[in-house]
Amino acid sequence: MAHVTVLGAGLVAGPVVRHILEASSHTVTVAARSIDRANELVGGHPRGSAVVFDIDNAAALDGLAAKSDVLVSMLPYLHHVKVAEACIAHGHHLVTTSYVSPAMRTLHDRAAAAGVVLLNELGLDPGIDHMSAMKIIHGVRAAGGTITSFRSYCGGLPAPESNDNPFGYKFSWSPRGVVLAARNAAKYLRDGVEVVVPGPDLFAHPERVTVEGAGVFEGYPNRDSTAYVNVYDLTGVKTMFRGTLRNLGHCETWKAMADIGLFDDAGRRYDVETYRGVLAALAGVTVEGDVEGAVAAKARVARDSAPMQKLTWLGMFDGAPLPAEGTSPLDALVSRMLERLQYKPGERDMIALQHEFIAEYGDRREMLRSTLVDFGVPGGASAMSRTVGLPAAIGVLRILDGTIRDRGVVVPVTPEVYNPILDELESLGIRFHEERHPA
Repeated sequence: MAHVTVLGAGLVAGPVVRHILEASSHTVTVAARSIDRANELVGGHPRGSAVVFDIDNAAALDGLAAKSDVLVSMLPYLHHVKVAEACIAHGHHLVTTSYVSPAMRTLHDRAAAAGVVLLNELGLDPGIDHMSAMKIIHGVRAAGGTITSFRSYCGGLPAPESNDNPFGYKFSWSPRGVVLAARNAAKYLRDGVEVVVPGPDLFAHPERVTVEGAGVFEGYPNRDSTAYVNVYDLTGVKTMFRGTLRNLGHCETWKAMADIGLFDDAGRRYDVETYRGVLAALAGVTVEGDVEGAVAAKARVARDSAPMQKLTWLGMFDGAPLPAEGTSPLDALVSRMLERLQYKPGERDMIALQHEFIAEYGDRREMLRSTLVDFGVPGGASAMSRTVGLPAAIGVLRILDGTIRDRGVVVPVTPEVYNPILDELESLGIRFHEERHPA
């Protein structure tokens, strides 16, 4: 029997804790700032425990790393390296659901030398997307084919019956993380040409994407797709694109918010006290002036446009007080979204993930499509929490039973890692529909 510690008790941590407790004999500690939330996730299980934890407490982190065979960091990604270093120091393992950062990558040799696996990108996106894509890529290669084009889209959205607000969006994971991700630059390959998208233009040119069983969406690029040419071993591929799915109309509004400056977190704090004051300061007018007109002009949209109507509905033009002194524009936006873009009791979320490949063989050319559509359980686990949390939990169990033997910084792109995880996910109802057509 091993001991696992889950750091963080956010929106997607529940299935990590429950699956490890229910599918094994291991003990689990949930360490979080809120002891009430940690206890809620443990749910009174006899092999579960909860402790108060602050990532800035180095002694507490060291103590948890010392007594845990595996740590699962569900903290914001910027804390993962600190956790990884504690794991290496004690010869214990780490699982995260986040992208491998450059700083994390530098720990590979130290971790390997210590016999430690730092298993990253083991959630939904990144995670299930990697594993399902690599299973097909390896299958094509084994059949003598070559992948010449790869396009993948993933999104977490309200289920159609729960899509009832003007934004067409509700939060199923960290609201601040969603907004921070909206500032990322992107890069991808299209027909052999590298395309670079600056952060402020991320939402400028969405594509329409149809996902069978889910609907029609907008898709926009997700970070640096070109990095996955090497990760997926697709040297020579002509198109390499990984994107995010949102409901129709999303990108116009988020582009406007970017242009206004609402994603600013590192810049100066404005000396204002209200949400309206934040917009006035960003637009360069007084609170008493024509804030709406100035904001519309800065965003280069009409005063009665959908983005302006959505910001009004969100309460960004209200004279209501900000939640704290010195609130940044990004924090002001997140606080309003937290109030108004939440799931109500009994509502469902939806996950849509779709890969499209062009594979060339000696005698034919095929289009392969692999699609996952999953819905949350009303009153139970969300689709987002299941598809992010369960791969991480299964990864922990496969490390502990010796199935995953890789050491160092690892992502789930080898059959030894992805096959057992995908097989168990399928047994839990998370499965892909695959189809092939002549291309």
